[in-house]
Amino acid sequence: MSTFEFPQYRKLVNDKSFYRIEDERHFTEKQLIGKQVFTLVVEAKQYPEIMRIQDMLQCTEGFVLSDREAYDGL
Repeated sequence: MSTFEFPQYRKLVNDKSFYRIEDERHFTEKQLIGKQVFTLVVEAKQYPEIMRIQDMLQCTEGFVLSDREAYDGL
């Protein structure tokens, strides 16, 4: 059972990808490439995807805390 209240917001330290984590198996990524923003909805079904969400939640591997304003503002 998770100790997080969802949604959670994270971003990469380079400010190129922003994440809205819906739960421990679902997230949406907004990726900034040049002046365009691409949105990807992910359902984690395989172990590497599940671990990526855990890394985001724990702020490891280059992930840092973010907020709804930064996510929505992209």
